Amino acid sequence: MADERMNPIPEEEDNIVELTDEDGVVNKFEYLATIPYENSEYVVLLVLDEDGNEPADDDGEVIILEIEQDENGEDIYVSVEDEAVSSKVFELFLSSMDEEDEN
Repeated sequence: MADERMNPIPEEEDNIVELTDEDGVVNKFEYLATIPYENSEYVVLLVLDEDGNEPADDDGEVIILEIEQDENGEDIYVSVEDEAVSSKVFELFLSSMDEEDEN
């Protein structure tokens, strides 16, 4: 999923994000968090099924995309090619979730 663009801003109560990939296919995700790391920001999204529902089991898949700006200043989500960066951002995401659960 390289170079994806976010369609209209999701409604706050459902946090659903629709991204269109380079082939024009629209995929639905649930926004989970924005994580700052090394002078960049990354978005963590839960992959939803075709109907926009969360996975039935607890093994939901998340994707991590870097937030960049296009030539018009619009935010775009770009695939993270560096596995070490993805792993670190996911680790930071899990830590933030643990801290949230403790409060």
